[in-house]
Amino acid sequence: MKKFNPALAIQDIVSLGEFKGVNPDITDSATFTFSKAQTMTDTFQGKTEGCYLYSRHWNPSNKSLATMLAAMEDTEAAWVTGSGMGAITATILQLCNSGDHIVSSMTIYGGAFAFLNNYLKKFNIETTFVNITDIDAVKKAMRPNTKLIYTETLTNPLLQVSNLPELSKIAHQYGAKLVCDNTFTPMIVTPVHHGADIVVYSLTKFVNGKNDCVGGAICADLDFINSLADVNSGTAMLLGPVLAPQLAASIQKNLHTLHIRMMQHSKNALYLAKEFKKMGINCVYPGLPDCKGHETFKSIMNQEYGFGGILTIDLKTAEKANKVMEKMQDSGVGYLAVSLGYFKTLFSNSGKSTSSEVPEDVQKEMGMSEGLIRFSVGLDMDIEDTFTRIKNVLSTYA
Repeated sequence: MKKFNPALAIQDIVSLGEFKGVNPDITDSATFTFSKAQTMTDTFQGKTEGCYLYSRHWNPSNKSLATMLAAMEDTEAAWVTGSGMGAITATILQLCNSGDHIVSSMTIYGGAFAFLNNYLKKFNIETTFVNITDIDAVKKAMRPNTKLIYTETLTNPLLQVSNLPELSKIAHQYGAKLVCDNTFTPMIVTPVHHGADIVVYSLTKFVNGKNDCVGGAICADLDFINSLADVNSGTAMLLGPVLAPQLAASIQKNLHTLHIRMMQHSKNALYLAKEFKKMGINCVYPGLPDCKGHETFKSIMNQEYGFGGILTIDLKTAEKANKVMEKMQDSGVGYLAVSLGYFKTLFSNSGKSTSSEVPEDVQKEMGMSEGLIRFSVGLDMDIEDTFTRIKNVLSTYA
């Protein structure tokens, strides 16, 4: 059997425009006509194929991007949303009802943590947070009313590696779903091959790669995607986290270079991680053999694409981290900014930014240092020069 390759899956899709343009058309219509009234009725009832009704439901541009993302993730279908949080929240609300329970990694994106920990309480949906790498802790947290295990392939920002096959076994023993955010590791890991039921993305990050738009995606089996789109009970349909078709078309074009970009991000990040270790800097990167999740990551990765573009260093105090980040920006290393997956290197102090929704006592419980700097390593052509600049800053301020 031919080995699955996400880049080849994308490459095999033909997406010409209506008049044979090399790029698919952008359909910016909010509503669509029908030649027969009965067809409109049937479409509302989900009885037609290939008919478009209203762009909150489906749009040809969004459908084209969703088809390509499903191919990349090797799922039956996909749905695109206006943001990564739109994908996360729509998925969880579709799976859960009042009185249900969720088991989640304690170390996840701050917005997702706040949604699970704070917002869902108004619906009487409870979340138990665990160290996702502690399989026994995950087992102990499961309840008869647990509907899903939520994790990130590579957790944000501590870069813990989720053992997807083991988590899948636990979830399925309880009739629950394994929902996996793969934002940090597109192409590098194909979660459904390791037992994940639903894969969510912030397309804003590596998938798009230009930080010029916000978007999200849900990749799953056809039944789940159809349930999201149901006009009577579909969360994505009724809450309306729609992605603009112009952005869908832009993201789709960028997908064709994702494999090249992920390889370069990975190459550069591995170089920096090795150099940080030589300096005696506390660095976490899954590509380092002494990283706790290294072997687990190797067992689930598509090795052509490397170990990803995210790494962290620990400078112990927020004050020191802030000085270093400011000076790195002044030295042309990259930008002091949140988000990731950009062609320039981005760095931020996670505890004070993208994880600031996580209470400080929980940050300490999960082992997050106040001096943690998360790097999203860019596509630098001369990574040796980049490291020299970083080293000069660290030599002075760290």
